[in-house]
Amino acid sequence: MLTRAKTVRRWLAVLSVCVLGACAGDSEGSSGSALSADTGAPDGTGAVGVAIADAQTGPTTLPGTEADWTIVQDKTRWAVEQGYSELSIGELVVRIGETFVGTPYAPYTLEAPGEEGLVIELEELDCVTFVENVLALARLVQTVPDELLVARTGDGQRPVFSRQLENIRYRGGVLEQYPSRLHYFSEWISDNDEMGLVRDVSQELGGIAEDEPIDFMTTHPDSYRQIREDPAFLAELKEVEASLNAQPRYYIPQDRIALVEDRIQDGDIIAATSSVAGLDIAHTGIALWKDGRLHLLHAPLAGGVVQISEVPLAERIQRIGGQDGVMVARPLETQ
Repeated sequence: MLTRAKTVRRWLAVLSVCVLGACAGDSEGSSGSALSADTGAPDGTGAVGVAIADAQTGPTTLPGTEADWTIVQDKTRWAVEQGYSELSIGELVVRIGETFVGTPYAPYTLEAPGEEGLVIELEELDCVTFVENVLALARLVQTVPDELLVARTGDGQRPVFSRQLENIRYRGGVLEQYPSRLHYFSEWISDNDEMGLVRDVSQELGGIAEDEPIDFMTTHPDSYRQIREDPAFLAELKEVEASLNAQPRYYIPQDRIALVEDRIQDGDIIAATSSVAGLDIAHTGIALWKDGRLHLLHAPLAGGVVQISEVPLAERIQRIGGQDGVMVARPLETQ
């Protein structure tokens, strides 16, 4: 169990950084989408696994209704009251993630007209925004003093949560235009690894090199409203893809998952790799141990709500067409 002294001074320092960093988002974003973990159809997620980005519009109340912020406050207060603020980050991710079970699934939750902006949406989730919001909440609990998390007045959590989410969702933690979002989840992992938020453990778990090129977005530009509206984004995304293809990436093939699952921990972030040409990741979720086997806590299209997989992760991946393995990222403690 992790022990930390969380002080008001530390909180104020973090808050000042957030304010100076203009961390609050105020406009709508858009989404790539992953392939559904259950059907192989577009899953409408916030990172590409990708598909038809403008097939639906996102929530109309952005970048965060009072209901969204009530969820942030209620879940962080609950974590403190349960004594979970002293848990390791992985355990905390699982505990907070479980509180979302039953939350409705919604595709394209980052997709809305307008320029790219930080979207705060917790009433409905897709497979990527579920992971992002849970990780941001866990880091919020580890960052803000307990006495401020349990307070029922004030909104001081908002800039810290917003900054955490921006760090997680955008390249280098900086929200600029549409291409700055980490559309490909393999880049999401590598960027958050570089930021010190997670560690890619795929290779050390026995992962093998993946050499299939990533180019789904630029080979399907008409599927993305933002690219159609601003063709300059296409060139930027080609540069992103070229950079990704120049970097090694590793995944654990589906027939090896059961062999290494005992080394995967509660709270690890699971990214199901895609067998679709040009696509890196098909689905995402959170590792959770249940009845002696590793399961997936996730927001799938099939079922329509956040849930814990009925079958263990290894069997689940083998049953689903379009998926052929997993990448694993381990959340790191806040500094």
